[in-house]
Amino acid sequence: MAGRAIHRLGQGSFGEQGEGIVRVEARGGHEGTLWIGTTRELGAEPATWRAGLTSEPHPGPRDEVGAKRADRALLDRARAAAGERGWNEAFLLDAEGFAVEGTRSNLIVALASGRLVTPPLRRGAVRGVARTILMRALPELEEADVVGEDLPRADELIAVNAVRGARPIVALDELPIAGGSPGPWAAQLSLILDANA
Repeated sequence: MAGRAIHRLGQGSFGEQGEGIVRVEARGGHEGTLWIGTTRELGAEPATWRAGLTSEPHPGPRDEVGAKRADRALLDRARAAAGERGWNEAFLLDAEGFAVEGTRSNLIVALASGRLVTPPLRRGAVRGVARTILMRALPELEEADVVGEDLPRADELIAVNAVRGARPIVALDELPIAGGSPGPWAAQLSLILDANA
């Protein structure tokens, strides 16, 4: 029943062949759970993204590790600041200087040491669908702390999102990442996410 309602909402907003995002939110109260569905156009995205680090620290984990935040004010401010700078994404560090997540994506880092890592959920990142798929599909992908200062020296930075897939970050704070070209991990992650779409 819920699936049909989501399908009807999407069809009503985007037509039979259109693309878009249907977001479903559950709000609890003393009279039960209220389900709210909203839609928005998907819009075009470049094949590669430019990103930067935010100045405001990530607030850290919620009571339930990996849960999506209902309080999105910080992410909205960071996304607006990214847009003003011409960035496609902004990554947040916690108060200790460790990478946590992007405003609309999880972060995957191919370190110069050869390790493929993503910030641990205990830092406050959302347990994103794309991140979960990749953690299951790639034994080499592990959770590990990444200091923000190490991000510009990474072999690859990749933003992953269930809607957008894997987007290679070719510049961070205006500095090119690995020469400013997508790397092999971005292509592999894209194939995995496309196969699970």
